[in-house]
Amino acid sequence: MSRVATAWRWLLAKVRDRRTQLRLCLRVTVAALASFVLAQLFTIPLAGLWAVLTAVVVTQMSLGGSLKATIEYSVGTLGGAVYAGTIATLVPHYDEISLLAVLALAVAPLALLAAVDPHFRVGPFTAVIVVLGASGTHTDPIGSAFYRVLEVALGGVTGLMVSFLVLPARAHVLVIDAAADMLGLLARALPDLFSGFTQALDAAEVRRVQNSIGAAFARVDAVGAEAKREQMTYLGAQPDPGPLLRTLLRLRHDLVMIGRAAAVPLPERFQVQLGPPLARVVETAADYLRAGRLALIARRNSPPLDEVEAALDVYAAAIATARRERLTQDLPGDVVERIFALGFALEQLHQNFIDLARCVTEFAQSNTASTGKIDARPDESLQ
Repeated sequence: MSRVATAWRWLLAKVRDRRTQLRLCLRVTVAALASFVLAQLFTIPLAGLWAVLTAVVVTQMSLGGSLKATIEYSVGTLGGAVYAGTIATLVPHYDEISLLAVLALAVAPLALLAAVDPHFRVGPFTAVIVVLGASGTHTDPIGSAFYRVLEVALGGVTGLMVSFLVLPARAHVLVIDAAADMLGLLARALPDLFSGFTQALDAAEVRRVQNSIGAAFARVDAVGAEAKREQMTYLGAQPDPGPLLRTLLRLRHDLVMIGRAAAVPLPERFQVQLGPPLARVVETAADYLRAGRLALIARRNSPPLDEVEAALDVYAAAIATARRERLTQDLPGDVVERIFALGFALEQLHQNFIDLARCVTEFAQSNTASTGKIDARPDESLQ
């Protein structure tokens, strides 16, 4: 009995971990079935093949993503169908050679347009269907283009409505999840990069860390674009994800600067004098990023910055002491540059932490406004 209970808990945990993917799976399935049923009602040729495929393609992880995919798919299909239908009608093609020429005339300009404007990526695909699909559906090119547009419209609207009605996933929520993941990654990367000031780092490992941070921001940026597009579909106001995305991008730049400054360890006398206060800065900064991640997920106000600011003050005092003692006087120019680059990076990190706190609190306040619940103890669970 205990094994069954353990297996059941394991299964529930896996379902919770993959609930976003499972919701997408359900929406795609419902969109495919609904578009097939509608295609039968309208007696669309080929059993509604393209309507079903369109519904599957445009049903994305979030409503904003579905809206973007539907618009791009519809624009590309309409442009490709009109152009290819016109070419196939005006240019006679009674054998394979002439059909080959028509196909080239229909596809080439649309392929160039798709390369210039991503909104028309589906254009060449549509041209092929219009030109070659006419024989399969036993219609003329105009009829083939008409049915192509009709099927895409039917599949696109179906996929969009399913995304809106069936367990809708808000891109706004996905932005928070992706941003929280990036904050956790930054918290793990900080100690690794700062360790380069006291010991030699593996350049390949540093590149891996920086690339992983860049990939994490790319995911946040992609979902953020969907969230902005999604805002037009809701009457309730939601925070603009732009400030959060810009803050995360600046934090990424901070870690790039820190990684470059830490390419070579500091001289031993600086390690002795600056090592302990710098280690405290790293510890408090990583703790703040982890606490900010939890606050963002829980929609709570930002944790306080007091410990980070106190650690930065101690480090600034250590730097001031080093200057008074003229410890940098006999150092090579590149070492002095790295010390000042580190100071500038820490100043930027502090300012970006302030901006991050503002963004986290803004998301928390928007959640309070939408739910009507007020948490009088915003930070207790984060301590």
